[in-house]
Amino acid sequence: MSNRMWGGRFGSGPDDIMEEINASIGFDQRLFAQDIRGSLAHAEMLVAQGIISAEDGASISQGLTQILAEINAGEFTFSRALEDIHMNIEARLAELIGPTAGRLHTARSRNDQVATDFRLYVRDTLDHLAAQISTLMGVLVTKAEAHADTIMPGFTHLQPAQPVSFGHHILAYVEMLSRDHSRLMDARKRMNESPLGAAALAGTGFDIDRHATAQALGFDAPTGNSMDSVSARDFALEALSAAAICATHLSRLAEEIVVYTTPNFGFFTLPDAFSTGSSIMPQKRNPDAAELIRAKSGRIIGSLTGLFIVMKGLPLAYSKDMQEDKEGVFNALDSLSLCLAAMAGMMDTLGVDKTAMHQAASKGYSTATDLADWLVREAGLPFRDAHHATGALVAMAEDKACLLDELSLDDMQSVNASITQGIFDVLSVENSVKSRTSYGGTAPDNVRTMVAKWQAWLKATEAAQ
Repeated sequence: MSNRMWGGRFGSGPDDIMEEINASIGFDQRLFAQDIRGSLAHAEMLVAQGIISAEDGASISQGLTQILAEINAGEFTFSRALEDIHMNIEARLAELIGPTAGRLHTARSRNDQVATDFRLYVRDTLDHLAAQISTLMGVLVTKAEAHADTIMPGFTHLQPAQPVSFGHHILAYVEMLSRDHSRLMDARKRMNESPLGAAALAGTGFDIDRHATAQALGFDAPTGNSMDSVSARDFALEALSAAAICATHLSRLAEEIVVYTTPNFGFFTLPDAFSTGSSIMPQKRNPDAAELIRAKSGRIIGSLTGLFIVMKGLPLAYSKDMQEDKEGVFNALDSLSLCLAAMAGMMDTLGVDKTAMHQAASKGYSTATDLADWLVREAGLPFRDAHHATGALVAMAEDKACLLDELSLDDMQSVNASITQGIFDVLSVENSVKSRTSYGGTAPDNVRTMVAKWQAWLKATEAAQ
């Protein structure tokens, strides 16, 4: 049996192995909505340009609309023998309206068709992911507002460094996510050009209107070079890059959830909905959702690397290698969407133990920097001298097995005679946090100011969507 798609060039169809390696319908069937949108726009343009008749255009549109309804209703049968989503839809269209279906492919190729479908799909998905990021940001901003005055230890090298507001800590992730949102929207803007009408690689001799199809599909303009149109996948690489960075941010937050829910810290408690038990240890509450978010970052980063490798050696224009562009993108963007939803759910229901956080913030001499700053500000010491004196006082407190603010004034003055009773005003974790009023600092009033800023940003972003 000859393969209709290849016409008379081949006398027999591919064998089972060729069909197995060549078929993409198992994964690209999810492009059905985008494929039908592109075909409807193309058919409308062909009619407007007088390339096909209005009657044929109406039949094609009616048939495509019926196919869309069939797929949405689960009544469409996808065939591996027809290879991909484009040929599956075209074959069904021929069953519905007869030979007129063949006119739809006038002035286009599967090359520009798939490039258009893929751009539409990635663009639609970026809109969805951006909305999910905004939702997660809203959850975190609400959490930060509730904990502007909650004190926790701030860490460097996972060692106690300085006390901070928990609200300030959470807003750090809001900043990261805002950049993720911006990257997705930047990628969307750059990809928003239509390849439709570029045909196989050289354009077409038909008098088509690529600006009309671009406008009909919500693109800003048609792409400017037919060879680039069908061979470019940097839009997918950029989307995956933004997704990988976002997944890395989520993985860092997931790691903190894993660490801070351990009894060693006891800062967080996860609800049952985002925890699992052990098959043998009844006391266990495992943060499996956080651990899976942490792991899925590897899957997403791997998809980015995989597509880079597919594309790095391809000459212009289209090569069949590019069929391998979609599964990784689909999987990565699906994974990121799931991770964003899970993280929003976890953070919304996360229990916070303020007492455990405060106690931990009081340990490790986390206000030592405040002591050094006081020596500079009040006693006039050069910072390096103040740093040395503070180190000596920390060593003394360690020897006495006490906190810095439990040292006596005599103890303090034995290290530096210029120290006065006023030193004790800066040694509490509360005063330390309140004193960090520089822009971007951890003071509770700063946190509340930033919360208001992000609430306004989220409101404006929601209105613009």
